[in-house]
Amino acid sequence: MPPPIVTIIHLTETPVSIPATETPTIVPTPTALPHLMYPYTIAGLRERTFSGGEMQILQTLLQTQTYTRYLISYPSDGLTITGVLQIPAGEGPFPVIVMNHGFSKRSEYISGDGTDRAAAYLVERGYVTIASDFRTWGDSDFSPSFFHTGLVVDVMNLMASLPSLPQADISRIGMWGHSMGGGITTKILTLESPVRAAVLYAPNSADDADLIARWGYGCLGDISAGEMVETCNSADVIPDTLPDEVTAAYIESTLSEERMREIAPFYHLEYVSVPVQIHIGSADGDYIGSTPPEWSYKLNQGLIDAGKDVDLFVYDGQRHSFTGDAWTQFMDRAIGFFKEYLN
Repeated sequence: MPPPIVTIIHLTETPVSIPATETPTIVPTPTALPHLMYPYTIAGLRERTFSGGEMQILQTLLQTQTYTRYLISYPSDGLTITGVLQIPAGEGPFPVIVMNHGFSKRSEYISGDGTDRAAAYLVERGYVTIASDFRTWGDSDFSPSFFHTGLVVDVMNLMASLPSLPQADISRIGMWGHSMGGGITTKILTLESPVRAAVLYAPNSADDADLIARWGYGCLGDISAGEMVETCNSADVIPDTLPDEVTAAYIESTLSEERMREIAPFYHLEYVSVPVQIHIGSADGDYIGSTPPEWSYKLNQGLIDAGKDVDLFVYDGQRHSFTGDAWTQFMDRAIGFFKEYLN
């Protein structure tokens, strides 16, 4: 179903006649104000400062001889965001892998979903792993999010909170992202961040217009209701309590090629400064919630054209989540990559 056309009506006062004997007052043309969606463009995000805060351990979830898993929280723009932290046994400090999960229905999601299998593989090999639940997932607070940028902000504030974790070596941070989390990772790579190497696993397109073409723009109003349909993208959070002009600006931006270029990291790959690995299954994209391989081919070529360090691995017959030997091969390649650039 095509997105609705949004019409903005500008009300003006009734003109007042000026007597011929009076000199008309010349009103200067006002300086154009930034578009309401400017803060969510790559340029707007690059102007931001992310301060994070103190990370809190809420609960010990699992303790083994080789690592401990915790439920944590941290502040992000006035919100409390939850997540899962895993710390290897030993004194450390250890290199850190920030892990960004893919889309999951909020009613079914529990902390660590989408990253737990890979996190266990990494922590067993000496890496601190930490995965944000993102706003509106898990026990995190609710807040609007346009073009996934709320999630980007949560991850940036997570990294800004890492100095409060003594076992984390904040000079050695890598990032791993699957599906939606891969798209979030790509957006972060165009910002100023401490990430030194990034692994993209079946990532969302780096061109937000591709996401809107496949899934529509954000579900307006109740996101839980939006998750039950396929005509809107409930990864974005657009509550009906927002001012009408903000919602209109959001929808108008989804229909504007110029605005989408300002929002999508694909058109700002010159800012990427770290090596990237991309892993995609040749059979991905076979259902609506998956990511077509063409998105990864497009990003790979864009990074090559921008002169960046990128490797693309295609796994024959694998779908959106790898299985069997392919998954082990993928993770071993990721670990070798992180060892090269973080150790």
